[in-house]
Amino acid sequence: MSPNNLIMNTLIRSLIKKTATENRIIDKIRRSSSYTLQKQRRSNDSFSVINGENAINKVDKPNVFSHKAHKQKGMPRLVELRKKLKSDNPMGVKLSNFSAKQSTNVETGQHQMSPASWRDILETARKFYGEEFEQEPNSEMLTDSFSRRHSYLRISLGERCNLRCLYCMPPDGVPLQPEEKLLKFHEIDRLVALFTAGGVNKVRLTGGEPLLRQDLPQIVASIASRPNVKSVGITTNGITLSRHLPSLVEAGLTHANISLDTLDDSKFVEITRRRGLAQVLRSVEDACAMLPEGNVKINCVVMKGFNDVELRDFVNMSKELPVDIRFIEWMPFNDNGWNKDRFFSYEEMMKRITSDDTGVMSSLRGLGPFELRRLIDGANDTTKWWQVTGHKGRLGFITSMTEHFCGTCNRVRLTADGQLKVCLFGSTEVSLRDAMREGADDADLALIIRAALQKKKFALGGHGNAEGIKKANDNRPMILIGG
Repeated sequence: MSPNNLIMNTLIRSLIKKTATENRIIDKIRRSSSYTLQKQRRSNDSFSVINGENAINKVDKPNVFSHKAHKQKGMPRLVELRKKLKSDNPMGVKLSNFSAKQSTNVETGQHQMSPASWRDILETARKFYGEEFEQEPNSEMLTDSFSRRHSYLRISLGERCNLRCLYCMPPDGVPLQPEEKLLKFHEIDRLVALFTAGGVNKVRLTGGEPLLRQDLPQIVASIASRPNVKSVGITTNGITLSRHLPSLVEAGLTHANISLDTLDDSKFVEITRRRGLAQVLRSVEDACAMLPEGNVKINCVVMKGFNDVELRDFVNMSKELPVDIRFIEWMPFNDNGWNKDRFFSYEEMMKRITSDDTGVMSSLRGLGPFELRRLIDGANDTTKWWQVTGHKGRLGFITSMTEHFCGTCNRVRLTADGQLKVCLFGSTEVSLRDAMREGADDADLALIIRAALQKKKFALGGHGNAEGIKKANDNRPMILIGG
């Protein structure tokens, strides 16, 4: 047993003597020094403590801001934790050659990711699994080394966008790949069939701007026709959404997330480098009218000194419209200007919304503080949900940087050029596009996917925190990943 695992087991035993509740144990472990075992440099980062925020719970007092979870009976996750800590080699394969190598284009100066060879991964996985791996896609295909099952597939449909948001795209733009390098409809259809057979029941289409893809209704209809799929969503900037909504809803679209970072015209131009605020606001209203109640969300990336003075104005939108407002902590991606001095945390957002004690303006319209009540989050939710009593919509916070939710992650991503990314913040990729175009059958693809998921780090791509992600600088710009 490694020294780190020995220390962790000792810590767990001492904590068990102090309390009989799982949440308090995990919370104390998380506050200790080794939440993600950052000092372990092994290829799988060994095992780190399972995130204690699996199921966020109600807060007793509706208008009290609190992160403390209710007590829960039993300790199933802790039992699983102890089992894993006993082994220096947690469940899964080690594919030493599964690593995306970073290079730099001499002409553009842009970082370029070279995905791992799908043939090498397949060969290594075949040797490891032998006859044990079932040929047909199943839930094991989408289970990683931390026993997380992945039921949510995000597909980027293109690299182009009609906006130039500062946090998404580098100032000089990104080099776009030729169309023949991007996934075709039949390739997307084949991969969706494979992933849904393995247990995916939720699919989201992203970009770039997915509405720029002319065959979008056909793609939506194909996904919606899969018997296991319960949700087909789109993440869009909303500029042209109103025009496309009728055909998309008819095709089977169930959810829409609309990116909107400011309610001020001049700031909208500043952040997106384009005009269009009025069109986006109209799209929000149209989506609320055409989609089921609760299925429309506004995504707002909060940055200090830019839109932190508008939080209450956004909250007020949920009063009359059945729209959920989600405030997102700004995340570092390649060349997106992330700066810790402009980072605005979940705790700071809550203070701005609920109190005037900060001494800083929190509303362009002079709105006073709101009282919030805590709601119950879903088992794999990325959002901490709150609500103002009497408002139709909810208020949510995506706390990727300060209180990450990696322990319950159930998401995998396909980039527009067909790379499988098992973690938003990880640099490792494998080309399912190349595998399909070079003759791999569905059994091969299933094995490649399973092998790739065994390399998924426990948290934040193995970088530890936001500054670690920024320092690594080994990922794609957000626009080339898919929002």
